[in-house]
Amino acid sequence: MNRPRFDVTAIGEVMLRYSVPVGERLERAQNLAIHPGGAEANLLGALATMGRRCAWISGLPDNPLGRLVENHLRLAKVETNGIVWSEEGRVGTYYLEFATPPRATQVYYDRADSCAARLTPNQIDWEYTLDTRLIHLTGITPALSPSCLALTQEAIRRARQAGVAVSFDINYRGKLWSEARAAEVLAPLIQGVDILSCGQGDAARLFGATGTPEEAIHRLAALSQAKTVVTSLSDEGVMAWDGRNFFHAPARPVQIIDRLGAGDALAAGVIHGWLDGDLANGLQVGTALAAICLSIHGDVVITTPAEVAAVMK
Repeated sequence: MNRPRFDVTAIGEVMLRYSVPVGERLERAQNLAIHPGGAEANLLGALATMGRRCAWISGLPDNPLGRLVENHLRLAKVETNGIVWSEEGRVGTYYLEFATPPRATQVYYDRADSCAARLTPNQIDWEYTLDTRLIHLTGITPALSPSCLALTQEAIRRARQAGVAVSFDINYRGKLWSEARAAEVLAPLIQGVDILSCGQGDAARLFGATGTPEEAIHRLAALSQAKTVVTSLSDEGVMAWDGRNFFHAPARPVQIIDRLGAGDALAAGVIHGWLDGDLANGLQVGTALAAICLSIHGDVVITTPAEVAAVMK
C-alpha cells in the first residue's frame, strides 16, 4: 500500500485577528496587530513544526487578505493546495482588546458569510483531502452554515469509506450556536471517531459529562464510542483514555503572553503522539507545545522539535 501523502489534513476557517496591545482600547486604536488564526489551521501549524506533513482545506477570497492567510500557512509549512479560491467574498475577522485585571479581555467577531462559510461538499477535492493518515475536524465548522454542516458530514462519511482515521475536537463556540443545538448536531458526528477531544467545560455543558475527569471521559466515551478520548483540564493539564488506560500530563509553568491557540497546540501534540502510537508521550508534547504557544504572540505556535524537547525536559 502506498504511503499517504499527508499525516494530517483539516478542514476549517481561518480568520484575521486584529488586536491592540495591553493597555490600549479598540475605540482609540491607531495601530492593530494582524494575526491569522483558526482552530484547524493552528493545529496543523503546530504539527508541521514537529515535522508532520499537513494540508489545510478551506475557502478564501482571491485578494490580498486571502493571500495573507495563505502566506501565513505556507510559512508554517502547511500545504495550501486544497484552498478553494473565490473571486468574491471575504475573510472573517475578529477584534481583540487584551486586558489585565480588573478588566476582562474583549473579543468582537465579524465573520458572517465568509468564503469558508460558503463552502459546499462538491467544491472539495476529496481525493486530495483524504490522501492522509488522519483528518481533523472541529465543532466550529458545522456551526458556520448549513453547507458547512453538510461538508463536515460528508468528510466523515468519506473518511470512513476510505479507511482514514478521524479526529474531532468539540470546540464549542457559544457565539455561533446554542448548547442544545450544538449537542443535537455534534452527537451524531462524533460516533466512532478515532480521537475525540473535548474540554471539561464543553463536556459538562453539551453532554452532561461531569464529575471527576475520569468520570467525564467515560461518559464521553459511552456517548460517542470514540476509540480515544482526550479532555483538557485547564491549569491541571490534559487527560486521555485509549479504551484501556488513562494518561495524564500536568500543565507546564509559563509566563502568559497570548492565550489564543494554546488549546490547538495541545491537541496537536496529542495527535503527534497518537500517530506514533505513543499517546502518553503525545500528552507531554502537547503540554510543551501549549506552553510555548502561550509564551508568544499569535495563534500558531512557532517552535522547533529541539525547543519542544527542551521544554519537556
